[in-house]
Amino acid sequence: MEKAKEVVDNLYSFRDHYFEKFPLEKAIDKNDDVKKEMTKTVQVLEGLKDEITNKAIYHMLRGRALNVLPTFDPLAEEALSKAVKLDPKLVDAWNELGESYWKKGEVPAAKNCFVGALGHVKNKVSLRNLSMVLKQLSGSPSDKLKMIEESVEKAKDAVQLDIHDGTSWLVLGNAYLSLFFAAGQNPKSLKQSMSAYLQAEKDSVAKNNPDLHFNRSVAFKYEEDYQAAVDGFSMASKLDPTWTEPGEHEKNLMSYLTNLRDLTEQKGKIKDKKIKALVQTIKDVDLGPYAGGKYTGPSGKTINLVQCKFCDLKPQLNAEKVILGKVVCTVQSYEPVPFSFCMVDDDEQCLPVNVYNLSQGSGVKIGDSVSIPEPYLQTIKVSHTDVNLNFNSIRVNSPLVLVVNGKKLGIEKQAPSVLAVSAVSQ
Repeated sequence: MEKAKEVVDNLYSFRDHYFEKFPLEKAIDKNDDVKKEMTKTVQVLEGLKDEITNKAIYHMLRGRALNVLPTFDPLAEEALSKAVKLDPKLVDAWNELGESYWKKGEVPAAKNCFVGALGHVKNKVSLRNLSMVLKQLSGSPSDKLKMIEESVEKAKDAVQLDIHDGTSWLVLGNAYLSLFFAAGQNPKSLKQSMSAYLQAEKDSVAKNNPDLHFNRSVAFKYEEDYQAAVDGFSMASKLDPTWTEPGEHEKNLMSYLTNLRDLTEQKGKIKDKKIKALVQTIKDVDLGPYAGGKYTGPSGKTINLVQCKFCDLKPQLNAEKVILGKVVCTVQSYEPVPFSFCMVDDDEQCLPVNVYNLSQGSGVKIGDSVSIPEPYLQTIKVSHTDVNLNFNSIRVNSPLVLVVNGKKLGIEKQAPSVLAVSAVSQ
């Protein structure tokens, strides 16, 4: 039986440590190579069948070998179902059967397997798989939030059982990232997510998991660390060329950023004569509640404000400053978050603005006056393939601080960001 277990363990080691033996260029061959090793492993198990007196163990090992690929295999499900029927306390079989159901798309059945396994022995595999499954279950918004919160707790329990397991850290990072978007974008959750990803990357197995690079890039994109985001999407594609989503995100992100840069430089492609006419309509009254030189910040504290031009803005937070301009264009994006537009001030300087948490259909339009208190300015620098981008932009985390056409936006204009975190079963 030890030999049988060893050959199956070697099969998974071959899969999980593939890029320690082969160059990244071989990624396209990985699944085929793993399948060949799987076929050899199943043949070895067949030869050892008579020596394995515990038939539940035999079916579990055979099912585990057949379950090594990312796609569902009915033969794996059949073998694993036999194993749990012969020995209902065989935790490894329940875990593998749960993964098989997940690949099949039967998420509730997968959950039952992991919960059942935990009923026998508390183990990291069941905990982290349950963490992933909980985020995939349907329910009301409040139920979804509770399941995501539970997902975080299960992932934390998995990490505590083995703090050196990078896959558990990866699952914890994904759980925190889901919590960040589901519970009002608390910066603490995003920081915890990034910390978990950093721990995951220390492990060679998790480091070469495309799921790590893809989901972390989603977080990088939200933080507007676009260089890290596009690099991560690119790496996820290289690690799994059969997974099209990372490549699409990489392409779309670069297209969006290039378009944002071009529209800023071209002032929304509006003719000079119209730009001059537009800026002449900028009036102090468009500052709305900020016209008095002060406003009440999110914390309830009164903040003094001085109007400044775009050229006077400094990198990062411009405390006690307020800017005013006219919208010259909106910028199409492959995702609804953020809402992007370009605006000019009375010096005809143009800057792009990214607004987060804006409800659908609440964006500004060409010709609108927009006032932004304490604007956060950052420089976007991205070098990818043959494209080099370098331009400034303004980030607005909440639409509630915006004044549009002299009026502050109401609470109905705010909506949370929506995020789909990838959960690739391995």
